[in-house]
Amino acid sequence: MTENEIFFQMKVLLVDDDRKLCRLIQEYLKPMGYEVDAVHTGREGLEKALTGEFHVMILDVMMPGMDGFEVLKSLRKQSDMPVLMLTARGDETDRIVGLEVGADDYLPKTFSTRELLARLRAVTRRYYRSGKPGSMGNRDEIIAAGNLRIHPGARAAYLEDTLLNLTPIEYDLLVSLVRAAGRVLTRDQLLDSVAGRSYDVFDRSIDVHISSLRRKLNDDPKDPVYIKTVRSAGYMFCIPEEDLP
Repeated sequence: MTENEIFFQMKVLLVDDDRKLCRLIQEYLKPMGYEVDAVHTGREGLEKALTGEFHVMILDVMMPGMDGFEVLKSLRKQSDMPVLMLTARGDETDRIVGLEVGADDYLPKTFSTRELLARLRAVTRRYYRSGKPGSMGNRDEIIAAGNLRIHPGARAAYLEDTLLNLTPIEYDLLVSLVRAAGRVLTRDQLLDSVAGRSYDVFDRSIDVHISSLRRKLNDDPKDPVYIKTVRSAGYMFCIPEEDLP
C-alpha cells in the first residue's frame, strides 16, 4: 500500500461540540479523500474511537461533560491511534498537558484549513510509516540496545522484561534515538523524525516528550543514563556499560 493510498482511505473521527466547525472541516477534507465522522460529546467520541474503525482522531479540548484531556487519557489506556488536539485558546499549558497525556500534535482553533490538512497528514504519515501492524513497517525487525528491546512490527518497547507504556510520539522518539545511539540528534531532527514536518524553531514540545520518556525509562533527569542532553546541540542515546551483552 502506498502512502497516497493510505491517505486516500483515511477515516477521521472528529470530536468537537462546535457543529459549525465540524461541518466546515468535513466539507474541506472530503474532496481530499478523507471520510470524516463527527460527534459532539467526549463520551461518544471515546466510544467510537475504541471501535477500531478510525485511523486518526481530531479532538477538541474544551467540551462540556467529558473534556478532550479526559477522552485522551482513557483512549491511551487501550489505543495508540494518532490524535490531533484542537485548543480554543492555544495556551501553552493546554499544549503541554495534551502532549504529556499522549497527543501527537496540537492546533489552536485559529487554524487555516490548509494547516489542519498539513498537520493531519504529518501525524498519520509518522504513525503509519513507523511499523504499526498491518502497515508498511518491518514486523520481524527487533532493535536491541543493552537491556532495551524494540519491536517495530508491534510498536512495542521492553526494558528488560517490562513493557513500556509509551505514547505514539514517545515510541517514535525512542526508536529514532536508539537507531542513532552514540550520535547527537538535534531537536529539529527529532521533531522531523516523529512528525515529518518542520516545527516552529521556538516550539519546545520535544523537551516535554523527552522528559516523559526518561521517566518511563527510570532515567534520572538530573543524571540520565540512557538519554543524555548535549548542551546547545540536542539529545543522545547511550547504552550503559553494565547493560552491554
